Amino acid sequence: MNNSQIINNAQPMHSSQSMNPSQSMKMGQTLNIYYLESKFEWLKSIRNPAFALPAILFPALFYIFFGVLMNQHDPQAATYLLCTYGTFGIIGPALFSFGAGLAVERGQGWLDIKDASPMPASAQIVSRLLVSMGFSVMVLVSLGVVAFSMTDVSLTLIQVLTLSTILVFGGLPFCLLGLTLGLLLKAESAPAVVNLVYLPMSFLSGLWIPITMLPNFLQSMAEFLPPYHLSQLALKVVALDVGGSVVKHLAILALFTVIFFVLAILVSNKKTVR
Repeated sequence: MNNSQIINNAQPMHSSQSMNPSQSMKMGQTLNIYYLESKFEWLKSIRNPAFALPAILFPALFYIFFGVLMNQHDPQAATYLLCTYGTFGIIGPALFSFGAGLAVERGQGWLDIKDASPMPASAQIVSRLLVSMGFSVMVLVSLGVVAFSMTDVSLTLIQVLTLSTILVFGGLPFCLLGLTLGLLLKAESAPAVVNLVYLPMSFLSGLWIPITMLPNFLQSMAEFLPPYHLSQLALKVVALDVGGSVVKHLAILALFTVIFFVLAILVSNKKTVR
């Protein structure tokens, strides 16, 4: 066999392994859809003061009151509450972006329009997830500014990065919980119901005051609440947790993630059938 035959035989194999230009174009269009949906979801959220201001400022204001004014010259208490109010702060955008926001758009008919469009259904979920993570970063920055300027909190760069990573990515199960609520609730009742879930769950998980200050039976209840386990992971970074292994807390959060994911699928399928 001469060299030209070898080259001719090899060319089809090379062309079959390379990506088809149409496939490459289709992938680029899909990624652009995800980008645009995320961009406009972010703009919609950041331009809505009723959502953006409470989500960013409330955790910092609570921290100023409980972590600064009521715990002057106590760096340990300020560090503890920085972790717990950080947990409280990242749960809010997750629940309200998916829960109340999704319910309102569903009531206005926007979800029906999006379902009828060529946009992938997952683009809505991914965009809200990214927006929630973006707000979580802003919440943590605002808390960090208060903590390092008004208290004697002292954390290393590694601790700051580890704590931030745990909290930002720890919002996933709450996004899925919010997704389930957003698919179940009506637009008129969604904000109130989300608050009824968010605020008591946060208090009972020891996010407002140390868990050890709650009665024993409430401390036992906290074991069944996901914010408790996320806050304990955060507190482990500064060695102020009340016990339990990292594996245990991660496993319980993973279990809640699966449960909320399954519930969201079941509710979504039920809505689709209707």
